[in-house]
Amino acid sequence: MKEIIAVVRMDMMNRTKKALTEAGLDAFFAHEAQGRGKGFVNPAVLEGVESGYEEAAAVLGEKGKLYPKRVLTAVVPEESVESIIETIIEVNKTGKPGDGKIFICPVGDAVRVRTGETGAKSIA
Repeated sequence: MKEIIAVVRMDMMNRTKKALTEAGLDAFFAHEAQGRGKGFVNPAVLEGVESGYEEAAAVLGEKGKLYPKRVLTAVVPEESVESIIETIIEVNKTGKPGDGKIFICPVGDAVRVRTGETGAKSIA
C-alpha cells in the first residue's frame, strides 16, 4: 500500500475529484491548505523595481504570500499508484508554476475501525 498526497490548485479540485472517481479511486480525503513553492522571481520584475516602478515592487512583495490550495490524500494498493498519479498529472498540468506536487509514501499497515480488517482488505 502507498499513501498518495497531492497538492493541487483550488480551481482544479472538481475536475480532479471527477477524474479520480472515473479512474476507480472513490475514497480519499481533501483538505484546504495554504502554501507556496520556491517562488521564482521574474528578472523583468527585478528590473522594474530597480527602475522605481511601484507596480513591480508590489508584485515582488507578494513572494512571501501564501496561496490557497487543496491537499488530497489517499491510500491505494501498490498496483494503482501509477494510474492515480498519471490521472492527477493529466488533470492538473497547465505548464505554469503552481500546478502542484505529488508525494508517495509507503504505508506499513491500515486498520478499518468498524470491522478490524487489516492490510489491503481495510482499504478495499
